[in-house]
Amino acid sequence: MSIQHFPICAIMAYFLGAFLIVIFGNNRALRNIIGFLATATPLCLLIGLVKPIMLGTDVIAYWMGNRVPAGGYAIGIALEVDAMGLFFGLLIATAVFVAMLYSFSYMSHDDNEPQYYTLFLMLCGGVMGFVLSGDLFNMFIMIEILTFAAVALTAFRNTANGALEAAFKYLVVGCIGSSCILAGTIMLYAQAHTLNFAQLAAFLPGKLNTATVVAYALLFIGFCTKAFIVPFHPLAADAHGAAPAPVSVLISGVLTKSGLYGIIRLTYILFRVMNLGTVQFWLVFLGSVSMFVCVTMALAQHDFKRLLAFHSISQIGYVLTAAGLATALGISSGLYHAMNHTLFKGLLFLCAGAVLHETGTTDLGKLGGLSRKMPHTTVLFLIGAFSISGVPPFNGFASKWMIYQATYQKAVESGNIGFLMATIVALVTSTLTLASFVKVTQSVFFGQLPKEYENVKEVSFGMRLAMGILALLCILTGLFPGFVTTYLTEPAARAVFGANQYINAMMGSGYAQGFGLADILPVSFEAAGIWSPISWLCLLMIMLLAVAIVAVSSKYDQVSALAKTAAAAEAAEAKAGPRYGSGALAEGKYELFFGGEESVYSQVGGDDLFWGFKHNWRHYFSFMHELHSGIVNDYALWAVIALALAMLYAMIIL
Repeated sequence: MSIQHFPICAIMAYFLGAFLIVIFGNNRALRNIIGFLATATPLCLLIGLVKPIMLGTDVIAYWMGNRVPAGGYAIGIALEVDAMGLFFGLLIATAVFVAMLYSFSYMSHDDNEPQYYTLFLMLCGGVMGFVLSGDLFNMFIMIEILTFAAVALTAFRNTANGALEAAFKYLVVGCIGSSCILAGTIMLYAQAHTLNFAQLAAFLPGKLNTATVVAYALLFIGFCTKAFIVPFHPLAADAHGAAPAPVSVLISGVLTKSGLYGIIRLTYILFRVMNLGTVQFWLVFLGSVSMFVCVTMALAQHDFKRLLAFHSISQIGYVLTAAGLATALGISSGLYHAMNHTLFKGLLFLCAGAVLHETGTTDLGKLGGLSRKMPHTTVLFLIGAFSISGVPPFNGFASKWMIYQATYQKAVESGNIGFLMATIVALVTSTLTLASFVKVTQSVFFGQLPKEYENVKEVSFGMRLAMGILALLCILTGLFPGFVTTYLTEPAARAVFGANQYINAMMGSGYAQGFGLADILPVSFEAAGIWSPISWLCLLMIMLLAVAIVAVSSKYDQVSALAKTAAAAEAAEAKAGPRYGSGALAEGKYELFFGGEESVYSQVGGDDLFWGFKHNWRHYFSFMHELHSGIVNDYALWAVIALALAMLYAMIIL
């Protein structure tokens, strides 16, 4: 079979698997075989495209029914796969394959398993079809498939607390996003009379008018809803909290990537507006806000999966920030982090699923001491926690370090202090991420084991195998960053800046040049090495500046606080009389481990670890608590306001 057929076969493998499970799904053994083959086949097919596309310069264009362009005009639906499309396709196929392996054991006790696997594969086929499609309307069709499959999977365990509510919120806001994409597609078709992505990419640059600018804003907001960028981040928390763990992997590692893919295609190739500083500011600002807001929301969570959900969007903020730099290093580092996010966030959600599978809860206040009963899961979780926190030598460190360099270099080259602020926000976010996972580790795996979990045991080998694959990839992609950048992220970044090659591969040689379009190539990926002493010195200086900003912004009247503490201690002493260890350190809030003459063990919960930080930032957390009402009408209103602001901003800057 020719490699030209690999993309369509990869997509159809998922849909064919869903169809076969409907027919043969009642036989568990046969169902598992179909599920395994339906997810392993696309992964193998896409790996087979690495040599011609990633290592070579090929771009595969596949026309449905062999209806090739006639007279320079696209007349049919097409698939087109360049290095960037293949990069995202590989991420999707890997996450899907691992999630399927995990599902075999994790979902074995659920009812309606055939329906689960059918929806699972429909979702996967929709996402893969989206990133490999070369037709804007076909992309919309795939978005509809993946959206409704994701909604159904969110509500799959409909007896779980909040599952139906989360699915309804996802349905409402997801449909708003899909409607934006459809409206933008219609407006572009009215202007260009074509839906082919390559032909639109040749027609639109330099020919922007009010209609096309509004279409840009509609498409941008539509893709943001799929990536859960602020202000759409509450949907991710609700969906992740209710969905089964393998579905959380798909939502976090797959659905968010489809939104990012759409934003990059839209801004770099379809409209080619990333040369505008105002557009760069737009993306960097949204990415930075998403980073900071979501990491602080994660610190306030009491549910394991909701905490991971907010961290997921925080990490997506890193990718969007890097993509907004419009530099080769920025794109490469952003794609690197997108890959790492799929790996370490998938691992963390599977670990959370393992905890839920064995204990029946993800409430951080009810857990503790599970490292004694689930040692393998604990080690795998720590690998994921170190990775997302940017601890060397795990993969999160390498990609975050490249993003720090990219934002700092952009600040130096442009003379814009805003990019330096993005570096500071990224560093602060990384610090808060580490703090948050200290909280989770303490709350779930260490401390005292509650009596009701004395009989908890390690999860099955199949679930540990799936987690182990992702953990191994987290280690390998962190130890060999040069291999990742040379063979994966840099070819994908070149494809982002090589729009003409994309257009000519689909429409014919010289088609882009006929519209007077010129590529930005060649691009430079020069950066200070990961272990460069000068780079570390610059990073240290920026970190100190970040710490100073946080300290100043969170200061309060320490004298008053100390006075109140002393008064409370004196009052307690007067009431209780002489006791062992008198004074503030032995009374009230500070009496953590001893309650008098006799030593009494006291569990230090995750919330106790950062009470000082939460106190200093209490006004911010109160505001965020009031803002996130959980009411679907409010979230729909946020979507409408975001769309109005995007339209206004786009009409001003474009």
